[in-house]
Amino acid sequence: MNNKDKHTYEEILDDPIIFYGFVKHVEIIGEAVYMLTKEFRDNHPGIEWEVIEGMRHVLVHGYYKIKPKQLWNTIERDIPELKPLIEQYYSELND
Repeated sequence: MNNKDKHTYEEILDDPIIFYGFVKHVEIIGEAVYMLTKEFRDNHPGIEWEVIEGMRHVLVHGYYKIKPKQLWNTIERDIPELKPLIEQYYSELND
């Protein structure tokens, strides 16, 4: 994503379409984690699977509790750290 394409925290606060778009993306990541087997999670302890799944539960069931700053931190910090690990695990599965 180019910097010109990158959204800001203010846009999340000001635009419900952007806010809930990001909510949905994070929810999908959480749903994917929710569907992983216990064996896979146990074999890949480098990721806090329970935290990701817990956020999914909040987004799906406790959506009225969503904190924009927490969502933003997930987008800006957590997902970029998670992405290379997921890509590595996916690559290992396909080797």
